[in-house]
Amino acid sequence: MFTHNYSKYIQAANLLMAAVILAGLASCGNGKSTTETGEIPEIAVAPVITDSITIYKTYPGTVTASSSVDLVPRASGNLVKVYFKGGDFVRKGQVLFSIEDTQYRNAVQQASAQLATAQSNLEYARTHYEAMAKALLSDAVAQIEVAQAKNALQECEAAVNNAKAQLETARTNLSYCTITAPIDGHITSSSPSAGSYLSAGSGEVLATIYEDSSMNANFFIEDAAVLRMFNNQNGRDKIDYTAIPVAFADTLPHKYTGNLTYMSPNVDESTGTLKLQAKVNNPYGELRNGMYASISLPYKFDPEAMLVKDAAIGSNQLGKYLYIVNDSDEVIYTPITVGDLYADTLRVVTSGIKPGQRYVTKALLKVRDGMKVKPVNE
Repeated sequence: MFTHNYSKYIQAANLLMAAVILAGLASCGNGKSTTETGEIPEIAVAPVITDSITIYKTYPGTVTASSSVDLVPRASGNLVKVYFKGGDFVRKGQVLFSIEDTQYRNAVQQASAQLATAQSNLEYARTHYEAMAKALLSDAVAQIEVAQAKNALQECEAAVNNAKAQLETARTNLSYCTITAPIDGHITSSSPSAGSYLSAGSGEVLATIYEDSSMNANFFIEDAAVLRMFNNQNGRDKIDYTAIPVAFADTLPHKYTGNLTYMSPNVDESTGTLKLQAKVNNPYGELRNGMYASISLPYKFDPEAMLVKDAAIGSNQLGKYLYIVNDSDEVIYTPITVGDLYADTLRVVTSGIKPGQRYVTKALLKVRDGMKVKPVNE
């Protein structure tokens, strides 16, 4: 009796479960799928384009003035006056410092007096020698007296030359009391103030002038990249090294490019890098010595690069891929080989696709291989 009732119970349970499954299928049937209803999703696509491009690699660097001069005292004395303010643009020959010059003026006067005395002695010695030479013709004087007069003349000539040299030195030392700008450029603040004692030969830097009408962008590349970047296979003869993009951390009102002017002949063994330098014109005075820069070095020219949007490329364990849309508007999973990034958003594709093919650019997770779509050009 119990066994019979249990069998009925099992049968009833099975019937109930079947009913639930059928009900669920019925309810699922009410929400029609895209395929069943014939609705084809719209998917954004774009064509594979080809273009002649130059590939860049960006390196950090610093900008330095094309030249700089440290101003140091060459005369000893109290600093009388400073004629500029830090940061001023100064011109070559402009007076910057003056040093107390009393002792140097006195030295010039003394040297001038010594020269005058020497020149007077020279005139007397010359007159005396000429007279003795005439007297010798009539045997009025001895030969030895003429020789003595000639020797005295030569000594006086040497004394005049020595006095002239001493006067020139005195005048030069006096000129050191006025310090002028040797070049055009921006000048730093003065280290000493008026009244400070300056010592010639101390090496104290009074200020520094930076000639910054043009700047040097200095950067380093790894030695392994040298052959890769500068070989003829990269179309080096087609690359313009005279307009290398140079950018800065702070946005400046003007754009800047540099002309590659220097490549070190040797690799730094301690860092394994090679120094390069590009000249950057600074017509607006916006660039300053020591600024950090980003130098975009061109290293490869591709005359027929295939380009796609980098965001449209998928990746899995097998590598990179694109969803290509064929002429029948079906999605085709297509493995590809990629190259360099170009212009921040485009990627070079070296194999797997052909120019002009359409590829899915958005909603990659919503498409699958073999899926029918309605392409919408971006």
